[in-house]
Amino acid sequence: MTAFAGCPGDTGAGRRAGDAPPVITDLIDEETVQSIAEEAWSALVGEDELLVPLPGGSPEDALSAWVEIVGPWTGTVVLTCARSTAEELSGCLLRNHAPRVLDREDIEDALGELANVVGGNVKAVLPGPCVLGLPEVGSAPEAPLPADVCRVDLLWRGQSLTISVQGAAGALPDPYENNQNEVPL
Repeated sequence: MTAFAGCPGDTGAGRRAGDAPPVITDLIDEETVQSIAEEAWSALVGEDELLVPLPGGSPEDALSAWVEIVGPWTGTVVLTCARSTAEELSGCLLRNHAPRVLDREDIEDALGELANVVGGNVKAVLPGPCVLGLPEVGSAPEAPLPADVCRVDLLWRGQSLTISVQGAAGALPDPYENNQNEVPL
């Protein structure tokens, strides 16, 4: 059993179904998210590529990629940047294999891969068994509970980039709790 700051020994196994799940800020902090992002950048984007912890503002033409984590804590890891930043990141990830003109699919795949690697590493530090979903790309999902968000604002090559680890709206309803899905005889 692994113990985490704020939730000693909490793997989720001893919690009852009605108990509230922990909020992400009890499980992970901004410094850890930034460290995970820096490791992913070094491995995927380039060893000389730096992330600077400064807010750069939200881009008007934002593109986001995210992965869902389901376990004792459920939510998403979202990476958001300008489309031009996503295009530049794609070129770095593809390196020598990048076509002269990147198409939308290349850009979305590269941003999704970054979200997948960052999300997988966030998952690794969370309590209990967790499942990582497939990357999705588009407009960032809303964070339904502001208290259940750990957000890091960064600059990469002077361009704004945000990584947010945000909780889901709550537990999914029990499908057996009522008879709404039963077919009348």
